[in-house]
Amino acid sequence: MASGEGVLDLLLDRTVVPGYSRIGYHLRRRGWTPIPDHALDGRRILVTGGTSGLGLATVEACVRLGATVHLLGRDRQRGESAARGVRRRVPNAEVVVEECDLGSLQAVAAFAADFAARVPALDGLVHNAGLMTEQRTESREGHELTLSVHVLGPHLLTSLLRPTLTSGARVVFVASGGMYAEALAVDDPEFREGEFSGVTAYARAKRMQVVLAERWAEELSGSGVGVHVMHPGWADTPGVRTSLPRFRMLTRPILRTPAEGADTVVWLLAEPALAPATGGFWMDRAPRPTHFLGRHRESASDRERFWDFCAQAVAPYGEVPV
Repeated sequence: MASGEGVLDLLLDRTVVPGYSRIGYHLRRRGWTPIPDHALDGRRILVTGGTSGLGLATVEACVRLGATVHLLGRDRQRGESAARGVRRRVPNAEVVVEECDLGSLQAVAAFAADFAARVPALDGLVHNAGLMTEQRTESREGHELTLSVHVLGPHLLTSLLRPTLTSGARVVFVASGGMYAEALAVDDPEFREGEFSGVTAYARAKRMQVVLAERWAEELSGSGVGVHVMHPGWADTPGVRTSLPRFRMLTRPILRTPAEGADTVVWLLAEPALAPATGGFWMDRAPRPTHFLGRHRESASDRERFWDFCAQAVAPYGEVPV
């Protein structure tokens, strides 16, 4: 990137509203190289939360590039409807509908066992499923639901599908810029203390995803599997419409489309030469800092405590790295 473009990119990143909106997306994309039409030919990719929003946009973009995509949602009917829409828009699209509630560790373990038996080689795993609750809710196993869907379910799924990941496979976590507002909640990951806020729980979970992805990159170092985490900026998705209606009302003219928000996910799956090759935090096809405020920077010991917490939480449901 030329120095002038670099300064513009930095300004967009730090000023938030222009950088996170479609303004930043369209300014930055002027310097991008288009993804080749058949960049994902022969690849097999699993996308969680694939029935709408960023997940559905990722599914459609990947099949357009030649991939066979497993579209995972917690409701099979919605999944089938989403897949039919993709097939209408993309002739000969290879979409396989999968069903699993990522909020239930038991369901994740059962799904992973069935999936691995059917799909011995996986080239991409996109952790996109998410939610935002108004009140503190617990999963079937007793974990705070936001934590379970965004962190524990993906942690367990990654671990159980690890043997299927091919050399060159990419694991991508879809986080949020909201994580910049929160530190790693290692002392209260289940949000049992203080007044519960769905927005805060969501931001905390996204911070956890960033740390989790970085730790998985370390765990899989040398295996040929790259692990990355990204944030899509501000996109007009069903989740935003439902959970953040006031925010959407104020920002709707500048919100990104789901396809614009998902672009970096698809690029991370398709780009052969990434730098860093693993462990990167990305937005708009470029590495970004994981912290802006020093007080939110976690220590190495806190990162290990968090990794240990995740391992212990999912241990009853399968073999996990410790």
